[in-house]
Amino acid sequence: MKYAAARPFADAEMAARKLLEIASTVEPVQDGRIHIEKINGPFLYSHGGSPAEYGAGLAHAIARGWLWKHESGTYVKFTPAGAELFA
Repeated sequence: MKYAAARPFADAEMAARKLLEIASTVEPVQDGRIHIEKINGPFLYSHGGSPAEYGAGLAHAIARGWLWKHESGTYVKFTPAGAELFA
C-alpha cells in the first residue's frame, strides 16, 4: 500500500523558516518594507508550498515575533528578533 508523501512545509515552524529565508533575500523598499507578493509567490510556486501552509507559516512567524505584518496585509517587516536570525 502506498501512502501520501509527507509535505515539506506541513509543520508551521518549517514553513515560517522558509518564509523568513525567502524574505531575507528580498531587497526591502521604503522603511524596510517587504511586499507580501515577494515572499508568497516564491513560496507557493518555486518551493511548492500550499496556500494553507503559507498562511500557517506566516501566522507562526508573526506569533514568534520574527515578522510584523501591516494591518492592510500588503507588506511585512523583519522585527529585531527576526533580523537577528540572519545576522
